[in-house]
Amino acid sequence: MSRTRTYLELSQDGGGAHKFYEVAVEGTVVSVRYGRIGAGGQSQTSTFPTAEKARAAAAKKIGEKVRKGYATAVQGQRAARAVTRREVTSAPSTARAVAPVLWRFRTGSSAFGIHVDGDRCWVGNQAGDVYTLSHGGEVLARYALPDGVKCLVADDFWIYAGCDDGKVYDLSSKLPFAAYDIASDVDIFWLDIREGVLNVSDRDGGLTVIDHEDEYQWSRKSAGGQGWMVRADGRAVYHGHQNGVTAYEPGGAGELWHTPTTGGVLFGWQEDESVYAGTARCVVQRLSKTTGTVEAVYCCDTAVYSCATARGGRFVFAGDSSSSVYCFDADGTRLWKLRTGGGSALSMQYLNEKLYMVTTDGSLVCVDASDAAIAAAREGTVPVAMDVKQAAALPTYTPSATVRTVASTDVAVSGGGVVVECVQEGGRIRVHVVSNGYEPSWNVQFPRGIRQPGTRYVVEALHPTPAGFYRVRGEIKRLV
Repeated sequence: MSRTRTYLELSQDGGGAHKFYEVAVEGTVVSVRYGRIGAGGQSQTSTFPTAEKARAAAAKKIGEKVRKGYATAVQGQRAARAVTRREVTSAPSTARAVAPVLWRFRTGSSAFGIHVDGDRCWVGNQAGDVYTLSHGGEVLARYALPDGVKCLVADDFWIYAGCDDGKVYDLSSKLPFAAYDIASDVDIFWLDIREGVLNVSDRDGGLTVIDHEDEYQWSRKSAGGQGWMVRADGRAVYHGHQNGVTAYEPGGAGELWHTPTTGGVLFGWQEDESVYAGTARCVVQRLSKTTGTVEAVYCCDTAVYSCATARGGRFVFAGDSSSSVYCFDADGTRLWKLRTGGGSALSMQYLNEKLYMVTTDGSLVCVDASDAAIAAAREGTVPVAMDVKQAAALPTYTPSATVRTVASTDVAVSGGGVVVECVQEGGRIRVHVVSNGYEPSWNVQFPRGIRQPGTRYVVEALHPTPAGFYRVRGEIKRLV
C-alpha cells in the first residue's frame, strides 16, 4: 500500500509562529501531526470510504495551511524555539522577624505552581515534577511531566498543570494525560479553567479561550504584553498584563472594562466580587469585577510576585521580590511583614489559618498564619521547621498514550463504571455515552491521544456540566 507524506512549517521572526504541520496518507487513512517545531506534537487519524476521498481530504488540509503561510520544509533543519522561563530576582528581606514555617519541602528546581484543597497540597516545578503532599507535610505522590510546569489550577475536582511544551495535563487520576494542546505559537504564562473551558494568557499579552473539546473558541490581544494573570468566572475573563487588567465577556463578544494598574501585573487572584492584581510597582490592587474600579490598595516595599486572600477577602497576603511576606486587612491596613526564610514567594494560597507558598529556591513551605503564631514570631519565637523528605518508594505517575485494557465481559459482570464510545463525525472523533441513564447526544471530554473510532472505554464516573457535556472522573480503561 503506497504512503505519501507532506511536511510543512511556519516560522516567523521576532518570536512569532514556530510550528509544523504534517499530513500522511496510507490507503484510506489520513494521519495529521502538528505542534511546535522540535516537539512531538499532537496526532489525529481519520478514515475515509475510499483512497480517493482520503487523498482529497489530505490535499484540502495542505491547501488550507499553505494559504496561511506554511511552506514545504525538511524536518529537523529548524531548531526548537526556546520558551519563556520566568526570570526573577530575590533580594534579602528587610523584615526583622521570620515567618513561623511549620514544614518545608524542597522540590529540587524552581517552582511556580501551587494548589491547596481540603485533601492535599500540590506543587509543580521547572523540571516538570508535580508533587502531592498532605497538609502535615507528608509526600504522597509524584507526577513526572515532559516539560516545566508553569502553573497549577483547579476546576472543581479536576487538577491541571500548564507546561512549557504547550500542553495542559489533567492530573485528576493516576494516569495523567494531555487534556488541552495550546496553539504552538502561544507561549503560556498563566491559565485558568472554568467548567472545562480553558483560558490562556501568554507572553505577548494575548488571551486565548479553548473549549472542552480542545477546540479554539476566541482570542483577544490586550493593550500590554506579559500576561501573567488570567482569572475567570460566570460574568467575565479577567486578563492582567503590563498595562493593567482587562475584563472580557465570557463568549468573547467584547471588552467589558479596562483599568490601568500601578505598574505591570505580575500575579492575579479573585474572590466572588473582586479581582486582585499584584504589580511591579509594589502594590496589590483590588478591582471591582462589575466596573473595574480600584476598591483598595495594599502597599508592599518592593515588587509583588504573588498574592492570595482569605475567603471573602477578609485578609490579603502578598509576597515581594525581597523575600518578605505580608498580611493586610480588607481595607489595606498592613497587619504584618515577615521574612519567608527561603526566598521570594512566586505563588501562594491560604487555607485554614495556614499560608502555603512556593519560593524562588524551589521549596513549598507551610506557614502557621494564626494570630497566636504570628504574634509569637514577631517576638522572635518560631517553631523548628520540619524538613520534608521523599519516601524511598514514592509512587510516580507519567503521561501515556495507552491505557489499561479490560474485558467487556468483566465489566458486564461487575456492573462498575460507565461505557463510552469513540465515534467518527466528519473529520473529528467525538466520544458519546453508551451506558443507560445518560444523554446520548452529549459529548464527553476525553483525551485526544487515545481516541480511536469504534473503540469503547469504561470510566469510573461521568459528571454533567451546565454547558451540556460530560467530564470523566477516575481511571479510563479500554474495552476489548
